[in-house]
Amino acid sequence: MILLDTSVLIDFFRGVEKTREFMNNDVATTVITYYEIISGVKHRKARKEERFFRRFFSEIDVLDFDLKAAEEASDIMGRLLSIGTPVNSMDVLIAGIAVANGAEKIISRDKDFINIGQVSNLEVLVY
Repeated sequence: MILLDTSVLIDFFRGVEKTREFMNNDVATTVITYYEIISGVKHRKARKEERFFRRFFSEIDVLDFDLKAAEEASDIMGRLLSIGTPVNSMDVLIAGIAVANGAEKIISRDKDFINIGQVSNLEVLVY
């Protein structure tokens, strides 16, 4: 399974051609990504985007944040802090969910995932 980060889904909505190729795989996303996207949509009162994303999230696996994911995320953040490279907590939570659910790869535009990949078993593709 390949995990799609928030930035991939936003770019997909915006029609970024590169993201289309990612959708042809065994993909999933996380409840954290759901939160990030839906809260932004609600803030902007963007009804067209909200309809698109609600339909999208109903058709893709959305992985939950549970105790196993929290444990994996805390391991990742601990290693990042140990090497003096803290990153956005939401990205670490997403990575923890990915590891806990056996994702082979995470795809993102966010360069924080490069640092996460250095301290975890996640293969990271930053496009």
